[in-house]
Formats: sequence, structure tokens, C-alpha cells
Amino acid sequence: MVALFVAAANLRPAIAAVSPLVDRIRTDLDLSATGVSFLTTVPTLAMGVCAPLAAAIGRRHGLQRGVLIGLAIVAVATAARGLGDSTWLQLSCAGIVGAGIAIAQTLLPAVVKARFASRAGLVTGIYTAGLGLGGAVAAGVSAPLADALDSWPGALASWALLAVAGMVMWTAAKSSLRLDSVDGPKGPATKGLPWRSATAWRITAIAAANSALYYCELAWIAPLLHDAGGYTESHSGFLLTVMISIQVVAMIGVPMVLGERADKRVGLAVTAALTAVGFFGFAFSPGTGTWLWIIAMGIGHGGLFTLVLTVPVSMSRDAAEAGRYSAMAFFVGYGCAALGPVLVGGLRDATGDYRLAFAILGAMTALMLLPISGLTRRDPAPDPT
Repeated sequence: MVALFVAAANLRPAIAAVSPLVDRIRTDLDLSATGVSFLTTVPTLAMGVCAPLAAAIGRRHGLQRGVLIGLAIVAVATAARGLGDSTWLQLSCAGIVGAGIAIAQTLLPAVVKARFASRAGLVTGIYTAGLGLGGAVAAGVSAPLADALDSWPGALASWALLAVAGMVMWTAAKSSLRLDSVDGPKGPATKGLPWRSATAWRITAIAAANSALYYCELAWIAPLLHDAGGYTESHSGFLLTVMISIQVVAMIGVPMVLGERADKRVGLAVTAALTAVGFFGFAFSPGTGTWLWIIAMGIGHGGLFTLVLTVPVSMSRDAAEAGRYSAMAFFVGYGCAALGPVLVGGLRDATGDYRLAFAILGAMTALMLLPISGLTRRDPAPDPT
């Protein structure tokens, strides 16, 4: 579980670290809000495009080595960000980081299904908390780190050290995880993605919305609080860190409260509603009631994020099916989610503020209730292809 936690902690710093540095990056690279949004969009898109690659790596190398390969790619690409402040260099590194994240992130649900099926909700909450904590620390520390190093590329590159620590911990846990002894073909996907499964499409729709909302939060809440809320750059980054920290607690707490029940719909609906409240609050009153919106978004989206990740596990029969559901959700979902930060940046450039963009995000969250309500245990006759 510790290895899962540390591995997952490497899946967000490369993206979350950009948000508190947006103003510096925009100035140095001479980018608009839409342009700088690509530093979040490119890795998110890569995470979707490369999700099927994770299935191939899982089949060829197994779950243990597959996750390790993903972490190694994250480490190398993150370190390369320190080589300069060229736009193309930063975008290229962001894309490669996204590929590494896709590999590790797509394989982790299969690890949970293979080794922790009876405690899937709790264990998913633990590694999701690691994911959230990594993002929280990156959001809060990156601006002071850039000040100390007098270099925002250096601050971004420094998160490679965390990836190396994740590789060491994952390797040390090999004998405890015992993934080489899992029955059946290695890797989570063996018969393609489940394009004809209604359940898979519902999971994908929920995952797409959830991911789009999350990356919009990472990319734009700190700039929103700075522009519309009247907070300083450092204070905005601190507030984002607080919100993500609340999410980390909710990522573990909500699954513990709900238990290992198969039907996730009530929990998904309640947490989605809380998240919508947070988005609407940031849209129409970012400087008043800020802490209320932070708490609503923290509890709501923290719990929602974990529950969305548990859906492929709870709906599947084995590790292979869990991996196929996850791969499809990441492949299609992240491709759609990549548009979110660009949409917010474009609306910010067009309207001069974040009100319309965050109102749309609130409406998107409310619309998640439609696929959530349609979830069942699984299709009556699931088709693996």
C-alpha cells in the first residue's frame, strides 16, 4: 500500500506545479491564457492517447515492471524540463510526462483488482490520496521553489526526484506485491477495449467529466483567485494546496464511510453535487465565501475522484476486465478532458474573466448525474471486445 501511495504521488506534480507559476510562464514565453493552458492540455491528451500503450506494456512486461516503466518515463521527462524555457521544450516534456503517467495510472486499477479486490475501495482511496497529495504539495511548493532557484524550469524539473523515490519504493515492494504470480495473461487488457459495452461507455463518460474538471481545477483555480479573488500569487497557490489537501482526506474518508458496497451511485451523486456547488461558487463569488467553495470542492471532488476510480474495479469480474474498462476510460476520457483547460483559457481570453468558464464547469458536473444514474452492476451479457 505504501508503494501504491508513493507511485501515485508522482502522477500529478508535473501538471499541478504549472498552476502557481502561470504568470511567470506566460511572461517568459509570451503566451496568452489559451497558450499557457496547453501545458496542462498536452499531458492530459497524452494520457488518453497512450492509455492503450499501457495495456501492451502490461501484457509484455507484467504489472510490476509496467508501472516501473511509467515512473521512469515521468522521471526522465520531468528532469528534462530544467534544460531551458523554450515553449517547444516545455510542451514536448509535458507530452512525454503524460505518456509515463498514462502507463502507470492505467495499470494501477489492475494491480488493485489483482491483489486487493476485497478492499478495493479503501486501497483505491489510499493510492488516490497519494495522487492528490502529490498534486497538493506541487501546487504549494512550486512557487517558493522557483523563487529559491530563481528559475521556474528548475522548479518544474525538481519533481523528478519524487519520481526516482517512487521507482525505488515500487522496486522494493516487488516481493510483497507478488504481481508475477497473478493468474492469467500479464497486463490488464488482452482482448481489446470494450467498445460495445454500455457499462464501459457510462464509466468513460463519468471519467471524462471527472478528469476535465480536475485538470481545470489544477490549471485555473489559483489564477482565478489571483485575478478575481484579489489574492496574491503565493496566497492563491496556498489556497489551492489547502483545497487539494482536503481532497486527499476525502479520497480516503469517503470510501471508508461508504464501505465496500457494490452500488456506487449514491456516493457518486452526492459528491458530484458538492463539486457543482464549488464550481458555481468560484464562478459567481470567488472573493466572497472562498473558504466555503474550497471546502465544498475539497470534500466533493476528493470523494468523487476516488469513487470514479473504483467504478471499473467494482464493475469488473477480474483484473483483465478492470484494465480494459480503465484503458477505455483513460483513452477516450482523457482525450475529451484535454479540451477542458483550453476551453477555460479561451473563455478567459474572450470574456476577460473566469465567470462563464466556471459556470460551464458547474453545469458539466451536474450533468454527470445522468450517466451515474444509469450505472448497474455490469451489463447483462458483457462483451469483452
